[in-house]
Amino acid sequence: MPSTSSEARVLVTGAGGPAAVAVLRALAPRAELYAVDIDPCAAGLHLVDVHRRAIVRPGGHPLFVDELIEHCRMWDIDVLIPTVDCELVPVAAATGCFAAIGTSAVVGPAEALAICLDKWRLAGAATSVPAPFTVLLDDRFDDDSFPSWPAIVKPRLGSGSRGVCRIEHPSELAGVRHDGTQILQEYLPGEELSVDVYVDADQRPIGAVPRQRLRVDSGVSIAGRTVHDPDATDLAFDVVQALGLTGPANVQCRRDRSGRLALLEINPRFPGALPLTIRAGFNIAAIALDEALGTPPTPLTSYDEVAVVRHLEDVVVSPQSFDELERSRPHSPETWAS
Repeated sequence: MPSTSSEARVLVTGAGGPAAVAVLRALAPRAELYAVDIDPCAAGLHLVDVHRRAIVRPGGHPLFVDELIEHCRMWDIDVLIPTVDCELVPVAAATGCFAAIGTSAVVGPAEALAICLDKWRLAGAATSVPAPFTVLLDDRFDDDSFPSWPAIVKPRLGSGSRGVCRIEHPSELAGVRHDGTQILQEYLPGEELSVDVYVDADQRPIGAVPRQRLRVDSGVSIAGRTVHDPDATDLAFDVVQALGLTGPANVQCRRDRSGRLALLEINPRFPGALPLTIRAGFNIAAIALDEALGTPPTPLTSYDEVAVVRHLEDVVVSPQSFDELERSRPHSPETWAS
């Protein structure tokens, strides 16, 4: 391991996503950065040196982890930071393999990750905090047993609010699959809060910053503000510790009709709106890097209430950059399904 974080080599996956770009920007002054993605046009690939980027298979591909291990070995990576949901469990299951080549992966325990990524399993496991009434839409579902309408339909697996819709009346469920891949959840009408959390490897709560998502596009907050809300902080810590989750996480919650906060979802990785939390005074990316390099995190004592409006930013590159990345691809996308 390097003696300081500035000497560390850090590989960030899913370089085209907002979480990866946020992590790359947050760690740019502190580490030597590398990036991988499935797409040559991924913005994060063009935020690192041309010799420190590569195209890889999707996280769900059976060869993804082997390919990632080879890149970590080739680049002598100290810290691996996966940022895509489908990559988390495979990487967590292979932490021993990464450790064997000197790479520390910033990822929680595989079982806790699997629970968080399956909204139906999470609804059954997160019994330590309030949660909306949730049922599985399968062939045994009876709409007469659902307590109130409207309701929310969500895929069991998935992120970015894809496939989420509001159902006003049970008759609308006729067009929704009842094959066990979707859940039906009580609609909560109150304020929504998103809490960025870090719990260290010993399951010590290091810090939590609640924020309001003032405007959301495709599941990503593009305008928001941090707030001081002890109830949101307590709920976030209670549920991640109960599940045994460590590292970075984003806990989404909402107030019910009585004003009580209830758990909606947990994203067990860095959030796309990470820059807001960093500007508030809680640099989760730097904390994760330091802990991965052996420095115990210092608990957060305070943070600021700040607001942000996010916008697109252009990264001008040479057209040859895309061609070179495409030529460097060791495989064809047509083979990803195999």
